[in-house]
Amino acid sequence: MARYRGPACRICRRLAEKLYLKGEKCYSPKCPFERRPYAPGQRSMRRRKVSDRGLQLREKQKGRSTYGLLERQFRRYYREAVRRKGITGEDLLRILEMRLDNVVYRLGFADSRNQARQLVRHGHISLNGRKADIPSHVIKVNDVIGWTARGQASEIFKIVKEQVAERSVPSWLNLDAEQMTGRVLSPPPMEDIGAKFDPATIVEFYSR
Repeated sequence: MARYRGPACRICRRLAEKLYLKGEKCYSPKCPFERRPYAPGQRSMRRRKVSDRGLQLREKQKGRSTYGLLERQFRRYYREAVRRKGITGEDLLRILEMRLDNVVYRLGFADSRNQARQLVRHGHISLNGRKADIPSHVIKVNDVIGWTARGQASEIFKIVKEQVAERSVPSWLNLDAEQMTGRVLSPPPMEDIGAKFDPATIVEFYSR
């Protein structure tokens, strides 16, 4: 599936929000958002007023960019959230959090969701003992995420194993740092997600 391949930091600058798309680089002084905290392109001293519709669009773009999705895929997740019984915005967030690439990232196996997606695509990640190479696969409660034999032989596995014990894991996941596996304990609660965007505003955008 096609995806955005341009500079990730350009997205943060355009949306005026640090989305931490580059992992460790986002916490360092080299982060372009810290060095140039303004929109890319030719600058103007004139401040343009953003309409309510524009604010809704910005929140939707933040959500898309955070999880690395294109519009068609993001809209499909929204429609699935609408079909569920509950608060649509919260259901949308839970669906996004339960993607395989996001769970790999949340377990600390990758520095960013983009890196997690790459690990899955390269066949380094296993799901319930079998290779899983589809980043968009939706994980269920009690599923176990680990590493394939190919993944364990990679250099990234050695690096992650040394660092993973120091990383914090959300309460809805359980990490076995010794075996390098993780288990989904429950659907993610809203307080553990810490979204950089407002899901209710995204619902308003699509509900027009």
